[in-house]
Amino acid sequence: MPRSKSLPQHHLRSFPLETTCRKQDSTPKQKPLKEFVQRLKNLRISDKTKELDYDVSKYKEIFKEFKAQFVPYDVPLDALVSEYCKLETMDQEAFFIIDQSRIVRQYLQFKKYLPRVTPFYAVKCNPSKVLLRTLHYLGASFDCASKAEIEQVIEIGADPKTQIIFANPCKQLSHIRYAKEQGVSMVTVDNEAELYKMRNHWPNVGIVIRIAVDDSKSICKFSSKFGAPMDQVPHLIKISKELGLNLIGVSFHVGSGCYSVDAFVNALKNARAVFDMAELEGYKMTLLDIGGGFPGSNEDKPSFIDIANEIRGLMDQLFPNVRIIAEPGRYFASASYVMVCNIFSKRQIKEKEQTKFLYYVNDGLYGSFNCLYFDHAKITIIPIMNHSQTSQQYLSTIFGPTCDSLDKIAENIYLPELEIGDWIYVPNFGAYTVAAGSSFNGFKTVKMHYIWRN
Repeated sequence: MPRSKSLPQHHLRSFPLETTCRKQDSTPKQKPLKEFVQRLKNLRISDKTKELDYDVSKYKEIFKEFKAQFVPYDVPLDALVSEYCKLETMDQEAFFIIDQSRIVRQYLQFKKYLPRVTPFYAVKCNPSKVLLRTLHYLGASFDCASKAEIEQVIEIGADPKTQIIFANPCKQLSHIRYAKEQGVSMVTVDNEAELYKMRNHWPNVGIVIRIAVDDSKSICKFSSKFGAPMDQVPHLIKISKELGLNLIGVSFHVGSGCYSVDAFVNALKNARAVFDMAELEGYKMTLLDIGGGFPGSNEDKPSFIDIANEIRGLMDQLFPNVRIIAEPGRYFASASYVMVCNIFSKRQIKEKEQTKFLYYVNDGLYGSFNCLYFDHAKITIIPIMNHSQTSQQYLSTIFGPTCDSLDKIAENIYLPELEIGDWIYVPNFGAYTVAAGSSFNGFKTVKMHYIWRN
């Protein structure tokens, strides 16, 4: 498939984009559901079979809960998306395809490479019920930052005492009261004021000190807002002792979307130093929280597997008899979602000898594409066309549906000429997308198609 031409840097926004293209089958678009299902089963790769990483057939019970459609594992993604687009010939609304089995596979991979570590899913990344229910079914726990997130995971069956960590270092009193009433047993703190708050309002809770670590190699950096500098940690431990608080462990977060194995290694060594500091004050810590930052795709470098292989032995060496948890978010959410948008309008602009196109699609920056700003996301845009594809590429800009000119998904990228009714899709689109999407101007993507593969 043709790739986009490289552009001068001044023609690109801060988020790089790639484009590829697939021509949509010209067969009649609206088919009965049974025929649609049969077509999905027939879309296998003819020349080779895609390697199956994990058998997820024994998890059919949770797939049935969301009426997930079975799709053979070797069906190409672009062919799958094309088939779902054919079902949308009436309203042509934007929609998500959610691969529930991808959530399962990510969990199985996590436990294979980090068997000692219990994942506490970071709810803020994507609080959709399908993610929460599937992960709870598998045995995961939850990292919650607010009363609302605690309510959500309790509603899907999580045990507050053993399956929730209230991991927001700076907590509102009303949220503290609610968490205490529900029986949450672990909280994170990173400053003296929070320690006094715990003494006054929640004296028996298990306290985890969050330390600041190097997050310079991460997409989203947190240490400017959260985490106690190492030189302040001895003071916090001493205050905890004076106040009679229940100090149980240490946490860190190398930043969301971390691309440095060394960041995890150095953070683990600092955490070990905090354990030793606490021991001098009479504390026997029992918990290590290694946070999140794990990439959402195995194509990322370093991948989750690369990071896990580097830190697994080090954790055994530094923390041999300690409970270890983590707070992965994008690791579970990213690859399980595909965003599909319809082109509902276009403009042609001729400047001197150059033709440009403006396209308008039915999701944008105020909706799911908020990740372009808030999460610094790098996305791949793939067109699906209802007409014959040509090799000619045009300078193109893609706008979202709202009346704000800032609602721009991509600017000055090369695409073949698209028509009204064509579609674009974006894979790996589950992390920090729907979580912060609004309904500004009355636009919000709400349609979800659930699938599972094997």
